[in-house]
Amino acid sequence: MLGEETVLKFRETLKKEGIIRVITHLDTDGLSSAAILIKALRRCDQQFHVRVVKQLEDPLIEKLFFEIKKQKCKAVFFLDLGSNKLEKIIALANLCHVVILDHHEIENSQFLEYVKDNPNITFVNPELNKKDEDKTSASSVVYEFAKALNPENKDLAQLAVLGMIGDMVDKSLSKTNKQILEDAKDTGMQVKKGPIVFSATRPIHKSLELNSSMFIPGVSGSQNGAIAFLRDLDIQIRTDKGYRTIVDLSEEEMSRLLTAIILARMNHTKSQDIIGNIYLMKFFGYIIDARELSTMLNACGRLNYTSLALAFLLGSKKAKDKIEFVYSQYRHHIINGLNFVNATKKIEGRNYMIINAKDNIRDTIIGTVTSILASSGVYPEGNILVGMAYRKDKKIKVSMRLSCSNRSDDKSPTDLCKLLSRVVIDIKNAEVGGHVHAAGCLISKKEEDIFLQSLQKNLEIEEIKIAI
Repeated sequence: MLGEETVLKFRETLKKEGIIRVITHLDTDGLSSAAILIKALRRCDQQFHVRVVKQLEDPLIEKLFFEIKKQKCKAVFFLDLGSNKLEKIIALANLCHVVILDHHEIENSQFLEYVKDNPNITFVNPELNKKDEDKTSASSVVYEFAKALNPENKDLAQLAVLGMIGDMVDKSLSKTNKQILEDAKDTGMQVKKGPIVFSATRPIHKSLELNSSMFIPGVSGSQNGAIAFLRDLDIQIRTDKGYRTIVDLSEEEMSRLLTAIILARMNHTKSQDIIGNIYLMKFFGYIIDARELSTMLNACGRLNYTSLALAFLLGSKKAKDKIEFVYSQYRHHIINGLNFVNATKKIEGRNYMIINAKDNIRDTIIGTVTSILASSGVYPEGNILVGMAYRKDKKIKVSMRLSCSNRSDDKSPTDLCKLLSRVVIDIKNAEVGGHVHAAGCLISKKEEDIFLQSLQKNLEIEEIKIAI
């Protein structure tokens, strides 16, 4: 995906004077990407400034242009961002070296030739070469860049795997991601097979109770239900050594657990969706399930504790002590959000459901709530779920997900990113981004009614297309 020639221009930039600006996304993939780049830049003895954003909006790029103009900036990185803003970003190349390391779908592809021919722009995105790459994460792209810059950066591979898990591309690994996984194993990561639950390193009953990616009727969200479920399987929760975890189970116990989960979920989704790799990472001397770590980082991003998340990834013990509290707050917001969805009236069609949460769910949480509902098994596979929430700046955050879609392939009757682009075609200043199975946009509150009308119209057209 990425060769020596890609970083050649950047090596020349490193020799110049000036600061490096880094703009990254607030989710696990964006934060992991930033941690990889920060460590790589430190090894090059570079000065840098990191900014974490909800999404790359036009006013932010315009502000960045004037900031770079005023200060001595030799490069600006866009991580997990930028592919839908090429038209705006390329203007920055007149001021400094622009590096875009992303994996999202590319909008305004007419600007690609200009980007390719501009010596002051480095653009790396697997979407440019779909023949060779399956879906991947931004952290994978950033890791490949860092490793090409300096082979010693191989020890950052575990952070790349963390980003893969955050963006749920670990189930169908590309050739590049398989190599990154091997690098991660070489540097200490353990990989085991088992049920993909909340955490393989927490007490097993808590893992089943708090799991949100794999809904188990009567167990998910219920401590008593989880304990009873394990008791019926004759699986001990605790021994003299303390509470047991999933990785403590014997092969025979694991087999009983998997069979019971499959039977409990028979009417919800495919049985193979519950089994996958469990990634065990060492942080601060403890073994932790990378899925739990990914959720903790996502919690920090969604609740505006991004500095805490980065400090944690970079080894701060103070951050380690605080991150559990943020994580607890996050779970509280998620539970409240799900309870609101359960109690409120929704706009529903045969193959779609719209939650207009307004001020009742935070704009940074609505995407997570919609994703949990999409993977819960409550809605038939292929249903389109849309979440909407107000922001403080008089805009509405819209998140669109395809139900039961934890896969990484493009084999879907509906491309959500393209669908959402059609929905907002007549709405001024709407900003769309995302993938086939997950997309989002920003609209003005003034356009709420127009958006809802267009959304329902397009979703009903999509129903007809799927039926045919």
